[in-house]
Amino acid sequence: MSPRPPRPRKAEATGMAGNDLGSLLGGLIGEGEGGSGKLLAGLLGTLGDSGQGGGNPLQGLVRELTEGGLGEQARSWVGSGANTAVSGPEVAQALPYQALEHVAQQAGCSPEQAADRLAEALPKVVDRLTPQGEVPEGALEDLIRQQL
Repeated sequence: MSPRPPRPRKAEATGMAGNDLGSLLGGLIGEGEGGSGKLLAGLLGTLGDSGQGGGNPLQGLVRELTEGGLGEQARSWVGSGANTAVSGPEVAQALPYQALEHVAQQAGCSPEQAADRLAEALPKVVDRLTPQGEVPEGALEDLIRQQL
């Protein structure tokens, strides 16, 4: 299979807001500054819903992963059971290449490295942000703060 075609970017998590979101996401998964939190913030900003879900782009991310062939894995992260692992190549296949390339560039790494780091972080983050077994309503930053 070839990589998914690019989709136009919706909102970008850049500047101060992106850095804050990256720090919050990094804190959620227990890492320091930068790292996967910054990648996740960039990905959520690139793929997230604009105006839908009460400012929560997590729904857009879960939908994108599901449409990209990772529906079973994404459902396991949202649900209350065990989280199914994913590999970097699976993440790279599921996401539009333009989005992956964009977040990799923001983080200063290759798209392959970004996919590997996202594969490690996505199950933890989605699981932590969906404690009731569904993607909650509300602003993403508020949801993260509730879980810290």
